[in-house]
Amino acid sequence: MLTDLEKKIIASLQEDIPITTRPYLAISQKLGISEKTLLNKLQGLRARGVIRRFGATLRHQKTGFTANAMVAWQVSEDRVEAVGKKMAAFREVTHCYRRNPTEQWPYNLYTMVHADSPDACRATARRMARAASVDSYTLLFSLEELKKTSMVYFPFEDEID
Repeated sequence: MLTDLEKKIIASLQEDIPITTRPYLAISQKLGISEKTLLNKLQGLRARGVIRRFGATLRHQKTGFTANAMVAWQVSEDRVEAVGKKMAAFREVTHCYRRNPTEQWPYNLYTMVHADSPDACRATARRMARAASVDSYTLLFSLEELKKTSMVYFPFEDEID
């Protein structure tokens, strides 16, 4: 069960996180609590499995990238962790995660690659394949961007009690 404060903390994280040297301080001030209290509550929510991770949404067109591709990789399960870390280290990669393969779709590791052209995406995938010694992969290019929205679990109240 979540407390009212925990719900308010989650609601505050559904919004854009302030771009500042101390974003958690800004959030804590908005909530009327100390930064230390906020961080302790976040650690507790994470330890309980309520919050699994924080993620950034890259609006690649606004950053100058004109092409992006989801690269689906077929990696042996005993290598997924190491290969994922290696691939996530590429500056062109914004997302890297594992999913269960199926008979019809044998890929289990996915990376989102951003570049200034489809050819540059392909070149990055080739470099990644060489670096991680992975031969089986396919590129899925984005044809259009759909509206990106975050989940809203709790509405944020303008006035916090």
